[in-house]
Parts: sequence; structure tokens; C-alpha cells
Amino acid sequence: MDDTARRTAEYLLQIKAIKLQPAKPFTWASGWKSPIYCDNRMTLSFPEVRGFIRDAFAERVRQLYPDADLIAGVATGAIAHGALVADRLGLPFVYVRSGAKEHGLGNQIEGYFEKGQKVVVIEDLISTGGSSLGAVRALREAGCEVLGMIAIFTYGFGKAADAFAAEGCRLDTLSNYGVLVDMAAASGYITRGEVDTLREWRTSPGEWGQAQGR
Repeated sequence: MDDTARRTAEYLLQIKAIKLQPAKPFTWASGWKSPIYCDNRMTLSFPEVRGFIRDAFAERVRQLYPDADLIAGVATGAIAHGALVADRLGLPFVYVRSGAKEHGLGNQIEGYFEKGQKVVVIEDLISTGGSSLGAVRALREAGCEVLGMIAIFTYGFGKAADAFAAEGCRLDTLSNYGVLVDMAAASGYITRGEVDTLREWRTSPGEWGQAQGR
């Protein structure tokens, strides 16, 4: 595993941005039962972690998209992270709502941008990819050229990979579920049996809770 993925996973576990509870699963808004809960907004409360993620994002943008001239954050979880990255890179920033406002100017994209600008989208978490790709579509429909998306963490669902491929949008992440589980096991945060449970869940998350009788 690369150093950025490892350190990101370590930080997320350290500050409890990610909670692992195979024996007491969480219920997502979708109704899925999950042994993991990820809240990357927690990273903003810890200066060392916040700075590491900002710099890791900025370096990834420099490496992958040196011709980017706009950074966009996905509301609401990635607004702050996107703004920090844009500031570090000296680039303009906008953020994208889940839908157009129902009052005022009716904007979905907040901030100044121009058609044809090359944009990198910053996201905090990728689950199924639906809301994240909604931001990509909004930017494209507004005339921007979306170069790709970079997120802090992904669960690595096949459904998300298929959705990004269908949309023709490259996705990169600072860390991922596989690295997180390996780091949690190595540190003694979870037992070997819990590792098996976590890997089983990721294979079929929609059916996992039913199979477990929860």
C-alpha cells in the first residue's frame, strides 16, 4: 500500500472519523446495514489531519491534473476540503449543491466560473457514487471540462466503479476500504473474525444485513 493511503487510514482510525462495529452494525440512509461508518467531516477538527489531507489532495492534483484551472467541492462534506485545496494551489473554487436552489438565483454551482474551465472535483467519501457523479454532471452541463474526481476515501463498491466508468469520469482516492481494514487488523483495532465480516460485507452490502439476521 502507498504511504498516503496508509497514513490517511491511520488518521481516520485515530480520530474516530471511521468507526468499525461488525457486532453492532450501523443503518445507512439507504437502509443498508453496515459494520462501518465514515464521517470525514471529523478531519476538519484536527489541524494535523486537516493539513495532511489538504496537502495530499494538492499533490495529487499537481501530479494528475497539472492543467487544472478550477477546483470544485461537492456539498456539503467536501466544501471545506475543496476550498483548502484551491487555496493551497492558488486556484479559484466553486462548490456544487445536490440540486438547484429553490429560491434566489436558483444556482446549483456556487461561485464564479467560466465555460471551458478545466475542473477537478474534490469529494470526501465515495459509496455508490450517485451524489458525487451528480456534481460531475452539473459541472459538465454548465460547460466545464471535468478532468476527474479525487476523494478522501472509498468503500470500493463495484457499483460505484461501474457508475464512474459509465460517466467517463476518472476517480482517485487518498485511501480505501481494503487499506483501512488491513491497518485496523495490524493495529489490533479489530479481530481476525471481524476482518472476515468486514470483507464479506463489502462483497454484497445490500444483502449483508439480511443474511446476518439483523
